[in-house]
Amino acid sequence: MAGIDGSNTGAMPATTHPLRQALADELHARPPVPLTAPARVLNFVLFGPANLTGDPLRSLALAQGVEAAETIARHAVLALGPYVAIQERRTEFTTYTLYLPRTAGSSVEAAADLPPALQAWIASLPGELIAASDLVILAPNEPAPDAALLARLYDENALVASRAVSGRADVWTDFKLRQGKTSLLIHDHGLTDAQRGRLVLRLLDIESYRMMALLALPLAQKVAPRITALEQGLGRLASRMVDVEHQESEQTLLREIAGAAAEVETLAVDTPFRFGAARAYHALVSRRIEELREERIEGLPTLGEFMERRLSPAMRTCETMAERIEGLSRRATRMANLLRTRVDVALERQNVAQLDAMNRRLKLQLRLQETVEGLSVAAITYYAVGLVGYAAQALHAVGVPIHKEVAIGVAIPLVAGTVWLGLRRLRRSLQKDGLH
Repeated sequence: MAGIDGSNTGAMPATTHPLRQALADELHARPPVPLTAPARVLNFVLFGPANLTGDPLRSLALAQGVEAAETIARHAVLALGPYVAIQERRTEFTTYTLYLPRTAGSSVEAAADLPPALQAWIASLPGELIAASDLVILAPNEPAPDAALLARLYDENALVASRAVSGRADVWTDFKLRQGKTSLLIHDHGLTDAQRGRLVLRLLDIESYRMMALLALPLAQKVAPRITALEQGLGRLASRMVDVEHQESEQTLLREIAGAAAEVETLAVDTPFRFGAARAYHALVSRRIEELREERIEGLPTLGEFMERRLSPAMRTCETMAERIEGLSRRATRMANLLRTRVDVALERQNVAQLDAMNRRLKLQLRLQETVEGLSVAAITYYAVGLVGYAAQALHAVGVPIHKEVAIGVAIPLVAGTVWLGLRRLRRSLQKDGLH
């Protein structure tokens, strides 16, 4: 019998779900790298599918003369001498992070210098660069950056800062691109190596996810004129629905509404993934900012305030576009259903009128048929009685005591009744065949 200490429990079920190990590993993906201060971190976010050809991490190892296995895992770590390289494959993008040592007291402004081998490797990374971060960590024994240094590093009109992790670190940035990268500066006030690694990971996530979220903004700006035109077009079509009277006009209007609805559905197919992804990325940015546990540095807005003022309006624009598309789809559907109902009601009225006309014609035909049947009975009786008269006259001529007039008189009701019954049975038979 096993205990909770992880000792062998003996028997296990015979069959294991094929995804069990992958699902268990998912909870431990992207572990933060413990960091000592001072340090420098470079992060590159390359847009493109996770199955891009090539293995940049293995290529880096081989370039440094280190044999490395193929990195097919979603999260791979490679330690190469004084620095660590990490490759993380996501659904839409892949991140490459370099953790580099830094000498205490070295110039923060000179941190952009990289060995040529690393520069060549970075230039060869596959995909399209969507975000890049250059993060410098100052050790607790290093002096805090003064106003002059911050003015050289950042735009003082866009500078944001916060005291993070319950006051154990100060963070500065302006989220602007310099030499293709966003610069971040951290002054450590006593973080553990694990806390330092988690703080770096959260800051890199904020930059990566905010850029991925903003990918939806150009799409929202692009579709906005189409959405406005469709809203105005549906408004005009709705006004025409009030005045339309003829069936031909209703059907023409229905075709126009169906065309507008098709264009709306095209928008609904082209945009939901990007807008949905933007919502998810924005939520991750907000969550990472909450995890920073920010405190205000006097005179400067926090990272959370900056994102609320700059990123949130863009995300609300995207959400508004998504809501307008959904509203257009509902409006077009309602209008089409309403007009289709009007057309159906008009057609039903026409069908009822046609059925009434058919009933009237059938009644007239029945009356005419009854009249014809009466005439037919009279005509057939006339000819049949005439034959009876000729037969009686012939019999009388050969000595049979039959009077022609008497025979004709007796034959008239018998012949008429027989003919009438025969015609009636024939009509009923034809009616039954018609029902079947």
